[in-house]
Amino acid sequence: MIQAASVLAAEENNPLIPHTFELVVGIFSFAVVMIFLGKVLTPRIQKTLAERTEAIEGGLERAEQAQQEAQQVLDEYKAQQKAAALEASNERRKAEEQGAQIIAQAKEQAQVEARRIVENAKAQIEAERQQALQSLRAEIGALSVELAGRVVGESLEDSARQSRVVDRFLEELEERARTQEQITS
Repeated sequence: MIQAASVLAAEENNPLIPHTFELVVGIFSFAVVMIFLGKVLTPRIQKTLAERTEAIEGGLERAEQAQQEAQQVLDEYKAQQKAAALEASNERRKAEEQGAQIIAQAKEQAQVEARRIVENAKAQIEAERQQALQSLRAEIGALSVELAGRVVGESLEDSARQSRVVDRFLEELEERARTQEQITS
């Protein structure tokens, strides 16, 4: 018995085995804390976690949307860049065509002006030739009348007679010139 009492006393003083009162108070306190945690803190914690989850998922969705928008903006920019390059190419081609057209017009105008100058020069030469020919005819006529008067011994002062003689003489000269041209051709 002593031993049993000492074992019982030893069990009561054993720090590893709690007293029944402490065990009941501990279980009751644990239950109160668990109920408090389950009823008050757990919903708040779950609500906070849900809000964080929504914020994270919303942030991910916003990030995906922002990435899609950025991709759209990039695609639009690339399309605009291609369109601008195409437009610049078209403008350059048009400018080259206009330059070629301006050059062609300038050449054509220069050719027209050159033809006009040549025609004017030819007309002026022809007029001068006719004037020289008339002057030469008059001189040749006067000389031939004087010469014919000396040869014939008769005065050819009559202007009608003088004109006929000169015209015959010049026609004979022109006929000889044509004959020589035909022979040389």
